[in-house]
Amino acid sequence: MKRLPFSGWHFVLAPLALLFALPLVWLLVSSVMSNAEINRFPPALWPHGIKFDGYRYVLGNALFPRWFLNSFIVSAVAVTANLVLGSLGGYAFARIRFTGSKLVLGLMLATMVIPFQLTMIPTFLVMKQLGLIDTLGALIVPSLVTPLSVFLFRQFFVSLPRELEEAAWIDGCGRLRILVSIVLPLARPALSTVAVLTFLATWNDLTWPLIAINTDSTYTLQLGLTTFQGQHHTQWSAVMAGNVITVLPVLLGFLLAQKAFIRSLASTGLKG
Repeated sequence: MKRLPFSGWHFVLAPLALLFALPLVWLLVSSVMSNAEINRFPPALWPHGIKFDGYRYVLGNALFPRWFLNSFIVSAVAVTANLVLGSLGGYAFARIRFTGSKLVLGLMLATMVIPFQLTMIPTFLVMKQLGLIDTLGALIVPSLVTPLSVFLFRQFFVSLPRELEEAAWIDGCGRLRILVSIVLPLARPALSTVAVLTFLATWNDLTWPLIAINTDSTYTLQLGLTTFQGQHHTQWSAVMAGNVITVLPVLLGFLLAQKAFIRSLASTGLKG
């Protein structure tokens, strides 16, 4: 009997992939429909003609480029900060044994199960005391480093053999030099994973910007898109078009980093 050129699991995974892709396909199709076609019941499954009215409405909004830039600034700073601070914290937990290190690590991980709704008001009060409310700083500071990024780096560093670092110790390198010159070049899967997860979290965040930002020129992209939904009338074609533009950077970023992302998940197991 001739064997299949692919795994039998493909018969299960292919329909699941199509099922998960349907919302993206519907988003793309709806973005080139008119508002009448979107609001029609039963809904049209395919547009009668390709219409770019939604894209014109979105790109014609004078503040849309500003919202895009704000989201990019917040996401870029958050990703950079998590890569730097997360790697430093993860390396400290992985290689430096200090009194109470496991307790501190456990307490840090415990904060991951605390709902954002419980920390929302204290975070707002801290940002208010710092004078950052209604500025991009209010969105950046709470995202500078997360327990998840520290944990992922820590787990990856634990999986690396100590012999690589011991050779550098003999040559007189300090911990920071070892981290930058030896460990981080080997940690590309972990770096990619933290970058993708941090970018997704900050780029798609709506709840915290909705609380911390009041001026429309300081809106992020997600918050700005809510202005297309009025109390009595919603520009659904514009909402769909705006979401397509919003999803593209996330989708492209994941496609570019997916191999490193999968390698990192495979290598960062729950090690002591």
